[in-house]
Amino acid sequence: MTLKKALMLSFILLWHISLNAQKITHSFALSDSSFMLDGKPFLMISGEIHYPRVPREAWRARMKMAKAMGLNTIGTYVFWNLHEPQKGKFDFSGNNNVAEFVKIAKEEGLWVILRPSPYVCAEWEFGGYPYWLQNEKGLIVRSKEEKYLKEYETYIKEIGKQLAPLQVNHGGNILMVQIENEYGSYGNDKEYLAINQRLFKEAGFDGLLYTCDPTDAIADGHLPGLLPAINGIDNPVKVKKLISENHGGKGPFYIAEWYPAWFDWWGTAHHTVPAENYTARLDGALSAGISINMYMFHGGTTRGFMNGANYDDKHPYEPQISSYDYDAPLDEAGNATNKFMLFRQVIAKHLPAGQTLPPVPAAKPTIAIDNIQLNESAGILDILPKPVLNKTPLTFEDLKQDYGFVLYRTTIKGGKTGVIKLNELRDYAVIMINGKNVGLLDRRHKQDSIKLTLPAGRVKLDILVENSGRVNFGPYLLKNKKGITESVKFNGAEVYNWAMYSLPFKHVNNIVYGNKKATHIPVVRKGEFNLSKVADTYLNMESWGKGVVWVNGHNLGRYWSVGPQQTLYLPAEWLKKGKNDIVVFEMLKGEMSRLNGSATPILNKLQ
Repeated sequence: MTLKKALMLSFILLWHISLNAQKITHSFALSDSSFMLDGKPFLMISGEIHYPRVPREAWRARMKMAKAMGLNTIGTYVFWNLHEPQKGKFDFSGNNNVAEFVKIAKEEGLWVILRPSPYVCAEWEFGGYPYWLQNEKGLIVRSKEEKYLKEYETYIKEIGKQLAPLQVNHGGNILMVQIENEYGSYGNDKEYLAINQRLFKEAGFDGLLYTCDPTDAIADGHLPGLLPAINGIDNPVKVKKLISENHGGKGPFYIAEWYPAWFDWWGTAHHTVPAENYTARLDGALSAGISINMYMFHGGTTRGFMNGANYDDKHPYEPQISSYDYDAPLDEAGNATNKFMLFRQVIAKHLPAGQTLPPVPAAKPTIAIDNIQLNESAGILDILPKPVLNKTPLTFEDLKQDYGFVLYRTTIKGGKTGVIKLNELRDYAVIMINGKNVGLLDRRHKQDSIKLTLPAGRVKLDILVENSGRVNFGPYLLKNKKGITESVKFNGAEVYNWAMYSLPFKHVNNIVYGNKKATHIPVVRKGEFNLSKVADTYLNMESWGKGVVWVNGHNLGRYWSVGPQQTLYLPAEWLKKGKNDIVVFEMLKGEMSRLNGSATPILNKLQ
C-alpha cells in the first residue's frame, strides 16, 4: 500500500469515528430521588447566563468560567421579543443566535437547561413578550385566549426549529425544557398549562419538560405529571417536602432559581449579599442531593432598551438599571469575584470521584479612557423624522414603535399660567416651550402634572417621552402601553391636534450634526477616541444627566445620575485599535460635551 493510500484510509477511518461520536445520544430521566444521566445519578450544578446580556464574542469565555467554578450545566431563558421583534419577522442572527450559544456550551462540556417559557420575567422588557402583542385587539397574554395562543404557537415552533434538535435525546446537550415561568404567581389554570405542554411537544420538545414556581405558588403553577421545580428557598427539608407533595410523593429535587443576590432599579441602593451568607446553604442543598440552578451565575448587562420594570398597587413604578451585575459569582464583565471563589470551594467537595476543577482564568485587563470629547452635536428638535398627525396623542404601540422615545408636539395659546397634566404618562417626559426645557415628569414619583407660565402668542409645546421599560411582572402585564397613553390637559381643558415623531434610536449612524449649539434641550453628541490597545473599560456618566450611549454602533444601555449605577460597561470585544466612535443622547444636560472613563465600575452611588 502506498503512503498516499494509507493516509487516505486513515483519514476516512477518523472521519467515521468522528461522525459516530457526534451521533452519540445520552439518556436523561427522573428517578424517585435524583436526575439520572445515562442511568447514573446526576447532581445538576447549574448557573444562569443569558445570551443577549453577554457579547457573542465572549460566550465561550463565560462558559470556561462556569466550568472553573464547578458548574456542569448552564441555564438560559429564550426571549420572544428578541426573536420576533415585529410580527412574523424572526431573528436568530448575531447575539440572538441561541442555538450557537447552546452548541458552545456543549463544546465546553456543559449541559443546558432551556427556558423558552415564553414569558420570562427576568427583569426584561415586558417579561420577554414582544410589544406588538398589545396591538392584537382582545389578546390576553398567559391565557387560553385564541389570538394569544396562535401567536404563542407560531413563536414556539420557530424556537423548536432552532433548539429541539439540540435536546439530549437527539444527541445534543439540552437536558430539560421549562414550560411557562412561575405561572403560579400569576394564575392557576391547569388547562392553560396543559396547552403549554402540548405546544412545546408539537414544536419538537419531546424530552423532559418541567415547571418552576416560588414556594407559595407551586400548587397553582405546576402541571401534574411534570417535575415541579421550586424557586427561592434552599432548606433541604422544605424543598423535598414541597416538591414531593406536588409530584406524587417523590423527586427528584431541583431548585430552578437559587438566588445568590438580587437585581437593582434606578434610585435604590445597589443590592449585595455577602458570599459567606450562602456557602453553608449551598453546601447543605448539594449535600442533600438537591440539584440547583444559580440565578444568576453571571448577569451581564441589559443593553439597549431591554430593561423591564416592576409596578403594582403597593409599589411605585421601578424601572431596572442597565447593569445586571446581580452581585453574582461572575461580575458584569465576566471576572471571578470572592463569591465565585467561595462557591467554587463548596462545589469542589461535591465533584464525582477523580474529577478536579480547571484553574480559574485570570481577571481580564482593564483600561481607563480619559477626556473623550464629543464635539459634534444635534439638538433633538433638529433631527425629527416625518410626523404622524392625530387629534389626540398616540401611544408607542399606535405608532408601531417598540422602544426608545416619542416627541409629541402641538401649539397652544400663550399669555397665561396653568397646570399641564399628562394622563397616564409612561414613563418619563421632558417638557419644552418654544424650544427650551421647562420641566420634567417622572412616573416613578407619580408625577403627571406641572405648572407652566406661557409667553404671549402662539406657543410651541414639545413633550419628549421615554419608554423606560415595560412592566415585566405581576398584574400590569396587560397595561403596558407606552407614551402619553390617555390625554393632555391644560387648566382642565383637553389639548388637541398633535404631531408625533418616532425616535426609536435603533441606529445612530444616520444622524446629521450641525454647528448650532444645543444646550437647553435634549441633544445627541458625537465624538471619537483613539486606542493603542483594547481592553474592558467603563464610561463614567455620573456628571451627566440621563440618556443612552453607543460605541462603534453598539448600544451600551441607559445611564441616569440618580444611580446606583454611574458607569456603563464597555466590553473589549466591541473596541478596536485606532479610532472608535461614540454617540451620547443626553436628555437633561445639553451643555455636557466631555466624559471620562474608569477602569472599575461604579454600581453603588446614589445622587
